[in-house]
Amino acid sequence: QVQLVESGGGLVQPGGSLSLSCAASGRTSTIDVMGWYRQAPGKEREWVAIFSSSGADYAESVKGRFTISRDYAKNTVNLQMTSLKPEDTAAYYCNVRGSYGTVERVYKYEVWGQGTQVTVSS
Repeated sequence: QVQLVESGGGLVQPGGSLSLSCAASGRTSTIDVMGWYRQAPGKEREWVAIFSSSGADYAESVKGRFTISRDYAKNTVNLQMTSLKPEDTAAYYCNVRGSYGTVERVYKYEVWGQGTQVTVSS
């Protein structure tokens, strides 16, 4: 399986920047997609950005402000967040989706990180 360890997050003022990192270990060769989701208090978890073989994709709410990148050598996915707003305040979760098996039988899996808090406040 794959294990995830997140780092980064914290308290930042509006307009500030913050970086999150997620390191994957284990069967990393089976990873297809790495991404970030977030969940604010009282709200459902929503996707923020993903990185797949097709490249990066972003939620409209963060497009132009957040940048996701993947380091294949280090098996990490990073999220650079700029121009942060109070509404970006949430617990951010790293997410990995992968697959393994044979042509005849494919097994898919999904793994979540433990979450890291991002608070944007003056």
